[in-house]
Amino acid sequence: MFLRRLLIAAVAAALPGGARAAGPEAFRGDYTVSFLGLTVARANFSSRYEGDGYAIDGSVAAAGLARIFDDTEGRVAASGRLTGKGLEPRAFRADYTSGRKSPLVDIRFARGAVASTKVLPPPKKRGDDWLPLGADDLKGVTDPIAATVVHAAGPDDVCGRTVKMYDGEMRADLNLSFVEKGAIAVQGYHGPTVTCRLAFQPVSGYARQRKALKFLRDRSRILVTFAPVGQSGVYAPVRATVGTEIGTITVRARRFEALE
Repeated sequence: MFLRRLLIAAVAAALPGGARAAGPEAFRGDYTVSFLGLTVARANFSSRYEGDGYAIDGSVAAAGLARIFDDTEGRVAASGRLTGKGLEPRAFRADYTSGRKSPLVDIRFARGAVASTKVLPPPKKRGDDWLPLGADDLKGVTDPIAATVVHAAGPDDVCGRTVKMYDGEMRADLNLSFVEKGAIAVQGYHGPTVTCRLAFQPVSGYARQRKALKFLRDRSRILVTFAPVGQSGVYAPVRATVGTEIGTITVRARRFEALE
């Protein structure tokens, strides 16, 4: 269950964003997810920006040999408002099917805070090591999609920030620190990039003794490479690697382009 949530979160982290536009703008991103060099999933995302509003839709499905063991297919949708500080979410929904199961997460936001959360199936009874959400933990947070799109004055300002993320159950801080500048060439984009190291720090809504989370917090090396989206001032991931207990998950853009 945790690995599946991590996979969907990693795919959500690698999608194109946009910024306030005078007219409608649309973008597309196609991605592959690999584990130990083998493709295990493919994802497609489309986003549309008009005025100060945005809407993002995506899909992810198991691929290659992974389909023998896991037939997961999922969809992600997010919408909200663009501000001078970045994306202010209004709604986030992630639902997927795996065999006969159809879990979903639906989060609604209002006035910069979480207004409601719906999770199906309902979470099981928590153990003694569960750290519950605090009274102020759901203020000023973003969903897993908005959390990965950076609004910056330039490449030097992409890293060096902390993002407060809420995925419908867990609150975590994502601390970005600068690693290097570089360049990338994929279909639809050839140009400069900036890579940040992402330090994962769970805050609440999680089991403190969970080994996978402790590994991500204490030992995992997570790198995210961002590229600018046109002249918008927005930087979106084109590559991400996440170290887990059993190996490294890599998300890589095959296509990253504006649509006419």
